[in-house]
Amino acid sequence: MASLFKKKTVDDIIKEQSKELRGTQRQITRDRAALEKQEKQMEAEIKKMAKSGNREACKILAKQLVQLRKQKNRTYAVSSKVTSMSTQTKVMNSQMKMAGAMSTSAKTMQAVNKKMDPQKTLKTMQDFQKENMKMGMTEEMINDTLDEIFDASGDEEESEDIVNQVLDEIGIEITGKMVRAPAAGKSLPSAASSKQATISDDEIERQLRALGVD
Repeated sequence: MASLFKKKTVDDIIKEQSKELRGTQRQITRDRAALEKQEKQMEAEIKKMAKSGNREACKILAKQLVQLRKQKNRTYAVSSKVTSMSTQTKVMNSQMKMAGAMSTSAKTMQAVNKKMDPQKTLKTMQDFQKENMKMGMTEEMINDTLDEIFDASGDEEESEDIVNQVLDEIGIEITGKMVRAPAAGKSLPSAASSKQATISDDEIERQLRALGVD
């Protein structure tokens, strides 16, 4: 019951009109087919009367055939008109929907414009740009500081490696020198040993002279 008293929308009306136009188009097509069938029958009848020599009947049937063909041609004109009306209805429906969309967009834009303060928006954008620049500068400073720290740490490690290498080389050299240097007790012969070595030589020379060996 509620649907009976429901107010039809524009879309509902357009759908009904489109349905009616499609029904009319189908009916025109059926009527044209019937006229074409009747036309063929009449042509056959005229031929039959002509063969029998009935000239008066041929004239009457010929006039009917002319009227029938005119009626058939009118169906083409009516069909074209119905198609045009259907197209116009679809175009009007599209234009109405477009107008509705534009109306909704306009209302939305009006609501946004009422809530949006141009000066406030401009200030917000300027503040954002300012803070963004600050953030960029801060990030750059932090990166520079971290680079310096990492570079300093690397230099210190490299310096430590060089020092360790030098100390290792010095340690090896000192150790080598200590190995090559004779011990204090063995490096210098005692006076008694030198004297003993000298006496032994003289004794050898004396014995050689005694034997007649110069």
